[in-house]
Amino acid sequence: MNILLEFFVVTFKVLWAFVLAAAKWLVRPKEKSVAGQVCLITGAGSGLGRLFALEFARRRAPLVLWDINTQSNEETAGMVRHIYREISEEAAAAARQATGDGEEEVLPHCNLQVYTYTCDVSKRENVYLTAERVRQEVGEVSVLVNNAGVVSGHHLLECPDELIERTMMVNCHAHFWTTKAFLPKMLEMNHGHIVTVASSLGLFSTAGVEDYCASKFGAVGFHESLSHELKAADKDGIKTTLVCPYLVDTGMFRGCRIRKEIEPFLPPLKPDYCVKQAMRAILTDQPMICTPRLMYMVTFMKSILPFEAVVCMYRFLGADKCMYPFIAQRKQATNNNEAKNGI
Repeated sequence: MNILLEFFVVTFKVLWAFVLAAAKWLVRPKEKSVAGQVCLITGAGSGLGRLFALEFARRRAPLVLWDINTQSNEETAGMVRHIYREISEEAAAAARQATGDGEEEVLPHCNLQVYTYTCDVSKRENVYLTAERVRQEVGEVSVLVNNAGVVSGHHLLECPDELIERTMMVNCHAHFWTTKAFLPKMLEMNHGHIVTVASSLGLFSTAGVEDYCASKFGAVGFHESLSHELKAADKDGIKTTLVCPYLVDTGMFRGCRIRKEIEPFLPPLKPDYCVKQAMRAILTDQPMICTPRLMYMVTFMKSILPFEAVVCMYRFLGADKCMYPFIAQRKQATNNNEAKNGI
């Protein structure tokens, strides 16, 4: 009798979860503040990582930027400092106006700083050593954005083993090392947010990018298991957000093409749009965001349709060989570099 009663309670909770999810689609939830909370972003030197840094800076979060490329990371830091200066100037102007009107003085935000670290997240010890430096020089991290990613751009049998290993280490294994480095303090405080920037290719796959798909599937699996572990430990103060965008026009997959008749209806995402959608999900504690929303339907259909039906859909959309032009461009570029260097 107890299990029957519990079954009805669970059924009600499941239905209520659907109601709440629908309500959030209709009424936009209020965004939380990350002002003053240290945010660490991996792969911050370019692409989505740089845009995430700028978005968090606009929300007055002190930033810790990690990237393997020191120069590009410093360029991002320069952009962040420009935003901080604008915020300080606006705050100072508001303070002067408030004083002139006889109101209580508004103090400007003086603690906005950005810290840069050169770190190869594929190397475990490098991650742990850099994380320790961050704790000593900056403090504890409240928001962790695992964004760093690479792609080899080779067919499986043509891909050197070391590139396969690097793809797995950067896109998947690094999430383990960064989370292990910063999660303990989050658990102690029961406060924090872990963001996993994965891909739609972590939910469904295509031909020619086996290593990339495997690494993103691994990142998705890691994130989901971690989310369940936090729930099981009743650590409701630690939020998680999984970001799974469709192809983003950052140049990472330059040349990738689906069927030309379909492409106008499903073009590559603009990076700014992708990050703004992700930020909205992060700041409203949304567990998962797929961009565009069509990706939810594709994932659902892949789960229920027979494999041959999925293959038919891929061929109709031109998604079965969409990566082949990209791989061909990568191969041509590699051959040109080798010829240039006299190899």
